[in-house]
Amino acid sequence: MTSEEIDGLKPFQARSVIEALRKGSVPADYVPFFTVGRDNWIKFIEDDLENYIAKGGAKVRFIRGDYGDGKTHFMSIVRHLALRQGFAVSFVVLTREVPIHKFEAVYQAIVRQLRGNFEGIGIRSLLNQWLDGLGQQQPAPSQEYIADLGENLRNLPGMNVNFANALISLAYNRFLPLAEGENKEERTTDREVIFHWFEAGKVPKRELKPFGIFELVNKANSKQMLNSLNAFLRFSGHKGLVLLFDELETVMAQSASIRNAAYENVRLLIDNTEQAEYFHIFFAIIPDVLLSEKGFKSYDALWSRVRSIGEQKRLNYRGVLVDLHQTPLKAEELVSLGQCLRHIHQIAYRWDAAAEVPDKILLDICQNQKKMGLMSEVRLFVKQVIRLLDMIEQGEVPAGDLDLSEHIIASQQEMEQEKLEQLQPSWDK
Repeated sequence: MTSEEIDGLKPFQARSVIEALRKGSVPADYVPFFTVGRDNWIKFIEDDLENYIAKGGAKVRFIRGDYGDGKTHFMSIVRHLALRQGFAVSFVVLTREVPIHKFEAVYQAIVRQLRGNFEGIGIRSLLNQWLDGLGQQQPAPSQEYIADLGENLRNLPGMNVNFANALISLAYNRFLPLAEGENKEERTTDREVIFHWFEAGKVPKRELKPFGIFELVNKANSKQMLNSLNAFLRFSGHKGLVLLFDELETVMAQSASIRNAAYENVRLLIDNTEQAEYFHIFFAIIPDVLLSEKGFKSYDALWSRVRSIGEQKRLNYRGVLVDLHQTPLKAEELVSLGQCLRHIHQIAYRWDAAAEVPDKILLDICQNQKKMGLMSEVRLFVKQVIRLLDMIEQGEVPAGDLDLSEHIIASQQEMEQEKLEQLQPSWDK
């Protein structure tokens, strides 16, 4: 992202970016501002998406890095690349609200976080845009047209009949004239029931039966539902589906029964991918997920599938493991990142940050991290730079009086607190 493009930010937008970075995330719309380094990983993932996944392939990758190595940001880069190439993407953060041991909750998050070549976020936005497109046809869709469309949808490879029937019921709901004795409110209620089913909500089966829907989304039919979603995405012009799961390591803080259920769902998602097409899954993990006794090795059915991941001695950019810890950003790349942060901070708070915080200070922060063996921790660098910019902008610390050791310790303490809060074992209380 060029300096001129950053110049186009309004102060409020710039401040929103800075506030998100304070919390350890990058707003999706601004990921290109911070895409520096890791060129090989990005190049080979781009190539896989374009020349393998988009041609009908399927793959699982694990993005490994310690806390602060930039896993979440890297996944945001992948999301940006996939959307740019025409894939639909869902980025799911696994939390106590979205626990991976409950597949229905994970599926809900997948469809609610869905992005693609449609306005808005979520499967409801996708479906509404599809219906709007049908409504723009001349003449308007007739009952015969929708019936033919239904046959086409049911015959799509991988399409589940319940999913197809739900699509057609939405079309009938939208375009057929009201029947005698029927009113608009009933139509609205019916449409909401179908939308709720698509979002994996709890709907009484008796309410679904009139639409030819006989199953709720559950673990048993998860493969069919994901394949059906992907089939419809392909039908609506997408090249395939990319799923990104972040913070899988939080599972290790849970009880054995919760961990086993979670790892079983990871295994299930991996198995689904082996028979799928146009499908790519990424899991972000810390090294302990492969090394700890509470990690993958505690569940034999999963460990037998993934044990070879951590055994490779050399980097393989086409392989299953994206190892960010072994490929840290270089000093000049971190300085480039610091320059972006400085520029955005300058716009946000309307001050001459470039004059007050020269590149030498950014390089000194890098060298200090390197001296302390923390060069790979991108989040630590970001926290330090923003903290430094804040303090100098407020006049708290003249640039010439910096104590970088004190500064890095304060930033580390903030990160440790965030990490403790993130790993609190609260799902199974």
